[in-house]
Amino acid sequence: MTHEEPTNFLYPFIDPQEENPQSLLADLAASAQAKAAESLALRRSTLESNVELLDRAATEMARRFAAGGRMFAFGNGGSCTDSTTLAGLFARPPIGGPAKSLPAWSLTADQAIVTALGNDVGFELVFARQLIARANSGDIAVAMSTSGSSPNLLAALAEARQRGLYTVGFAGYDGGAFADNPNVDVCFIVRSQSVHRIQESQALLGYQLWLAVHERGAGNLGVA
Repeated sequence: MTHEEPTNFLYPFIDPQEENPQSLLADLAASAQAKAAESLALRRSTLESNVELLDRAATEMARRFAAGGRMFAFGNGGSCTDSTTLAGLFARPPIGGPAKSLPAWSLTADQAIVTALGNDVGFELVFARQLIARANSGDIAVAMSTSGSSPNLLAALAEARQRGLYTVGFAGYDGGAFADNPNVDVCFIVRSQSVHRIQESQALLGYQLWLAVHERGAGNLGVA
């Protein structure tokens, strides 16, 4: 019978027999500093490697918003939270700027819809069926993922492409099935093996995308 804590893998450097609290605190501080440095380096390199894609995506998204297009964001698990945050960000105008709110929604925000579709037609179609009901040609679909290979996201992207939406993917690792996918117009890849670091960098990419869209809109986008 083992008495090890199930979270020991998070801090393998901690000796359970350690009786010096100062040494333990020093190890924890060093671990936190190393993770912060790793996160900062990855965010910087990710922004540098995605400069051209950010420009391309922001230009097209600004054009679509100006023409009355809307954005629909979606994801699973932690990426569900991230996609909801991104949609909320786009729906909020910059403080002190002339720009207006942009029409952006999260397809995971309504629990009744998500659970009804999951129960009635299957979880793989919870996002695709919402796009069928709500999206039009000229809109924007944003799929957020760490793996880039979730079946329900791929199904939604395929549906979005068929309906004339501009499709944006966020993925980690090597991009998974999002990479070089004909149903994905732009794919932002965070090249890391850590889910935590991937999502941190995706959050920054999303923020930069929001800023870039507003910069190209010159205050003429969105709705009052």
